[in-house]
Amino acid sequence: MRVEPLTCSIGAELVGVSLADAIHDDGVFAGIREALLRHRVLFLRGQDITAGEHVAFARRFGELEDHPVAGSDPEHPGLVRIYKSPDEPTPRYENSWHTDATWREAPPLASILRCRECPPVGGDTMWANMVLAYENLPQQIKDQIADLRARHSIEASFGAAMPIEKRHALKAQFPDAEHPVVRTHPETGEKVLFVNGFTTHFTNFHTPGRVRFGQDFNPGACDLLRFLITQACIPEYQVRWRWSPNSVAIWDNRSTQHYAVMDYPPCHRRMDRATVIGDRPF
Repeated sequence: MRVEPLTCSIGAELVGVSLADAIHDDGVFAGIREALLRHRVLFLRGQDITAGEHVAFARRFGELEDHPVAGSDPEHPGLVRIYKSPDEPTPRYENSWHTDATWREAPPLASILRCRECPPVGGDTMWANMVLAYENLPQQIKDQIADLRARHSIEASFGAAMPIEKRHALKAQFPDAEHPVVRTHPETGEKVLFVNGFTTHFTNFHTPGRVRFGQDFNPGACDLLRFLITQACIPEYQVRWRWSPNSVAIWDNRSTQHYAVMDYPPCHRRMDRATVIGDRPF
């Protein structure tokens, strides 16, 4: 197995390895996991695996979770279908920087996304290194956010277009989660900037040390949150992947954000994603 870095900050392509072999070969899987911690997102081409093999490989990282809104493969629990078609009556956007499912109390550890069908051009996905994003913040910003916590909401994202009763039921099932703005990676000990498109507001900003007048809180807190979320947009923190059928991306959901580029209508794009249950951020 060769590990070929794609940028100086994030991403590497694995060459000479089959995910089907990694299901049973502890050495191959250990090499993949080590490379994932180092490069944060890994890419492979030519992975002609079955849905069952996709799920079996993902389960080597841990148990899988289904998504309450996106549809799953009925024969393979834990395999979410992300299918886009020009025939959809109401196109859904996906071009937003985010970390998967931070609206959960325990957001995912990792995701394994496999391309089944994609446009000849377009439909790329981008990832950003949120460890580097934190490291490069000005010290005064680091001091300001060291103890901050924030809410993450499925109601305000996936639920926003739903009828009010359905949206409220979704929130009742998945209440807004509260996470530290700066989390600690449980395996590497790195500090990670942990706000994204699911983050709605800080929960402990309004203190005498931060708020002198009303403007300090609103728009002051909103401006700070917007600044932090947009750190993922800095090109030096990013890698961009061009999909082809049977290519795969594996990413560490604890230390990255990603963005699916919606520049390909009216083409089809069909992806299968297995997402591994994670732990509560601290």
